Amino acid sequence: MHQPVIDTALTQAEIEAELIRSGLNLIGQALSIFDADLRLRVANRQYQAMFDLPDALTLPGTRFEDTIRFLVLRGEYGPQPDPDSAVAFRVEQARAFRPHYFERERADGRWVAVEGAPLSQGGWVTVYTDITDIKQQEALLRARSDALSDQVLHHAERLAAANRKLAATNAALSEAQRILTRTEARTRQVTEMVPAHIAHMDAQFRYTFSNRRLASVFPGAASDIIGKTVEQAHGAETFATLEPHMRRALAGEAQVFEITHPISGRRIRIALTPDREGQGVYILSTDVSAEVQAREALAHASRRSLAAQLTSGMAHDFGNLLTIILGLQSRLAARDLPDDAADDVEATLAAARRGVALLEGLSRISAPRDLTPEPALLSRLLPQLARLARPSLSEGTDLHLELDLPDGQVLLDPGALQDSLLNLILNANAAMTGPGQITLSARQNGDWLELTVWDTGPGFTPEALKRATEPFYSTKKGRGSGLGLSMVYDQTKLAGGTLRLDNNPEGGARVTLRLPWRPVAPQMVLLAEDDDAIRAEVRDQLTGLGHSVIEAASLAEARALSDLPGLTLILSDIQLGDGLGHELSGRGLPLVLMTSLPAGDELRDCASGPVLTKPFPPARLAAALASATKALP
Repeated sequence: MHQPVIDTALTQAEIEAELIRSGLNLIGQALSIFDADLRLRVANRQYQAMFDLPDALTLPGTRFEDTIRFLVLRGEYGPQPDPDSAVAFRVEQARAFRPHYFERERADGRWVAVEGAPLSQGGWVTVYTDITDIKQQEALLRARSDALSDQVLHHAERLAAANRKLAATNAALSEAQRILTRTEARTRQVTEMVPAHIAHMDAQFRYTFSNRRLASVFPGAASDIIGKTVEQAHGAETFATLEPHMRRALAGEAQVFEITHPISGRRIRIALTPDREGQGVYILSTDVSAEVQAREALAHASRRSLAAQLTSGMAHDFGNLLTIILGLQSRLAARDLPDDAADDVEATLAAARRGVALLEGLSRISAPRDLTPEPALLSRLLPQLARLARPSLSEGTDLHLELDLPDGQVLLDPGALQDSLLNLILNANAAMTGPGQITLSARQNGDWLELTVWDTGPGFTPEALKRATEPFYSTKKGRGSGLGLSMVYDQTKLAGGTLRLDNNPEGGARVTLRLPWRPVAPQMVLLAEDDDAIRAEVRDQLTGLGHSVIEAASLAEARALSDLPGLTLILSDIQLGDGLGHELSGRGLPLVLMTSLPAGDELRDCASGPVLTKPFPPARLAAALASATKALP
């Protein structure tokens, strides 16, 4: 899988500006530079701190007049009977700028030395130095000069030098902290953009860093995990799978492995890199479900292709031979034969019919498949399946249903689902060596419909767990074609689901199907179609699916009806008599378009939502409506 490349390089101008800003922040004095238009160009952090200026007055482009007014109103220059005049006076002084140096006492009693110099391109630079300590020392020296010894003067000088050095060091530390904070923020932003979970774990399995993407890779995991253990963040079941690998990584052995997340069924690839300095482990976790599914689909496609190549050349001739054999044996069966001969004929007929079934299975493997989803009520579909399967079970074997499903219909292919589940139930029945129980459970698990078939038989062998979905692989000792689980796998993948095989901890084999959970909610549909016959046909399909319908015979009529209370969806022909159905978008409702235009037509390609090709069956209409309502934010 390709990971996005994120360019975090700074431009040369940004680098130079950053260097200048860092250098100015290391200066012990406050500094400001105004241009010829009396607008601030550069200022360091000490300038803002010395005069306690808000951020807005330290931004490039700030007017000198605004800064002076702020200081005058705050009392920086003492009481001013006319603040506007005081501001205007200082602005005029700035316009006629002359080099200067002076010392003044501020309103808070501190002293500042102000030194300004003009710039050749216009404007000026001003340096402000806090000289309060110097003034205090001078006053002390004047008051006690006779009593001070040379040693005291020497210590005072050393103290002043130490203070200056300390101030410079503090400035350097402050600037380093600012750069470090910015770098850390940039690094965190980059890691949070990566579609993977990046973390660090200490020797006690406790998270010390996370890019806050854990829940996006492991659904159901905690989001705020700093300071938590891996078990607290993931739960005991997932931690039990991760712990052996993590212990080896803590021992200095790098690990790359894949697991199936027990909660979501996702396939997760995890890389563990030992942190030899910090006595911990760096963790990179990536969802590779799509990659694994593509890899498995490619492998199965290769096997199906091989099956098609092996059978396509002989299927026709073999089918003709079976037809002849069945015909001859049927004629023999109709005659009055001795009992032993009649048994032989019947056995030959049974073998020939099995050959026909095998040919049909081979053709289904290599033939393209179509998904025909339609609304189905699982609480009715699954009991019907159980009634169908029970007569085929061995004597003493019971089929038990466990249904934990919300009310309402879901969108799926009921025929394909029944075929898959019936195949799994009959496989479980064949695998058990004596009377037992087969359980079919169904529940909603987040965005998935989870269907599980498990039995009380001996369970899967290690080889079967690896190869059970391969075409022609069978454990039935010549009694099976080895095509059942392969077709179940293909049908599940076609529906966008997953198939998982394992052994039940309590004994027996377990197969879990996960299909996308697509509930079918009744809609109030605005149907816009200018052909009366087509509108009546589509209306009947909608009402048959359980939806309510409001009809419009033109674009103008549809626009007038689109703000009716209770409307939840618009279904419109692309070409209406007075305009295009596209114009009904942007009204806060999902829009599904229908047309007889061929694929690739410009009017089809510019549609923002689902487009149905006329004519369409109810199943395809139901799928389009479900897709449109699910896509709403």
